[in-house]
Amino acid sequence: MQTEPIQIFRRGLGLKHQVASLLDQDYASQVVDFFKVNDYRLQIGQLTLFLAREFGFCYGVDRAVDYAYQTRKKFPDRRIFLTGEIIHNPHVNRKMLDMGIHFLTGQYSDGISYDDLEKDDVVILPAFGVTQQELEWLKAKGCVLVDTTCGSVLNVWKRVEQYARDGFTAIIHGKYWHEETRATSSQATKYPGGHYLVVLDMAETELVCDYIGGRWNKADFFRKFEKAVSPGFDPDVHLQKVGLANQTTMLSSESLAIAERIRVEMERKYGQDYLDEHFRTFDTICSATQDRQDAVLELVKNEHLDLMLIIGGYNSSNTNHLAEIAQNYTRAYHIDDAACLVSPDELRYKPIHKDCEKIAHHWLPAGAARIGLTAGASTPNNKIGEVVARLAEFQGVSLKDVLEQ
Repeated sequence: MQTEPIQIFRRGLGLKHQVASLLDQDYASQVVDFFKVNDYRLQIGQLTLFLAREFGFCYGVDRAVDYAYQTRKKFPDRRIFLTGEIIHNPHVNRKMLDMGIHFLTGQYSDGISYDDLEKDDVVILPAFGVTQQELEWLKAKGCVLVDTTCGSVLNVWKRVEQYARDGFTAIIHGKYWHEETRATSSQATKYPGGHYLVVLDMAETELVCDYIGGRWNKADFFRKFEKAVSPGFDPDVHLQKVGLANQTTMLSSESLAIAERIRVEMERKYGQDYLDEHFRTFDTICSATQDRQDAVLELVKNEHLDLMLIIGGYNSSNTNHLAEIAQNYTRAYHIDDAACLVSPDELRYKPIHKDCEKIAHHWLPAGAARIGLTAGASTPNNKIGEVVARLAEFQGVSLKDVLEQ
């Protein structure tokens, strides 16, 4: 039984200034600085590049990476682990490995697991947070914890906890397998009788509404949602009082539409006078996610782009949604990094709602072209700079000369 005080760092480790130069060295970009002082526009040969006005590392991601660097500085001789990807960007995660920070789960774990932890090991909790069960296990183990959970995620947790305390089931718009949604849903089960249901999209929401309205049967409900509900979930009981929340990186417009659809169904069943007793909602999309989505929408609507490049990890939910928005207005390519720009004729990208890369040919127009750029909230600025450098190479232009004009 754990009797000693648990050491948890939630506000950094007091070494922010000591690691600042390292962070700039690893992630800053002179190209991005140029965009910012030149109205987010850059001319390279015949290409006019436009950078969305909100892009790249958000505050929560920046803070998580900063805390990881501080942790390495604070504990140079300790074993340090991450419970999973610190953020959804392969370059940042590989940098953690280079720093001697190991992963307990996922593609970077290399056979390491929670079973390898020892008392006094240092464990970093990623920006997505961890489940309540994982947190309690780590505390009992006696590990030193560095909590980088994003403040926007914590706000969702508070909402879900409130629902559970008040006897409302949390319906969470998200991906039930995503680290953030797993952590969020676990907050509901902290309370006796607390329950959750995760819906991926409007199609799944319609099925839930069908059940609420008596148009669907229980067996089919469980076949569809068996992995997306809390233990002991009974739709006949636990869909009588519901509160809406969402994974912070989901598409904002869809989250709002899902909440409205469920509100309509609950009002139809219980009547307007009793709606507040059965339905609650709260917009839990984080402001950074919203700002990046709004900036992409503004760019593609106003600049008559020939194409848009969206830079970020393929498993980054917020980056995928930026590509989803852009594709409604122009050709949009979600790329991991500059290496995806193989040549002016060949580009590797991840199509919307697909898990594997494809090759696009003749992607770069001959002659003059207007190209939009943005990056997901987990993409460092240097990755934007590298993409711009690659485009300059295709134009036979010295990027250094352009930046010094």
